Amino acid sequence: MGKLKVTVDRNICIGASTCVAIASKTFELDTEAKAVILNSAGQDPEEIVLNAAKVCPVAAITIENEKGEKVYPK
Repeated sequence: MGKLKVTVDRNICIGASTCVAIASKTFELDTEAKAVILNSAGQDPEEIVLNAAKVCPVAAITIENEKGEKVYPK
């Protein structure tokens, strides 16, 4: 799949922390209980990060490939 660009829309995020539970090397909750991308992002396998995005209850996570094409959601 190549290098992924992962973003979290903090206006949508409700702090459910499912992304953290699945991809703890990529996501954490900040002091506002909103998901943020860690500096260690890239240490979780891409499939795990994609699964974390898929289980977000409000679809706050967007993933693009290295060409800028949206991988999730499509």
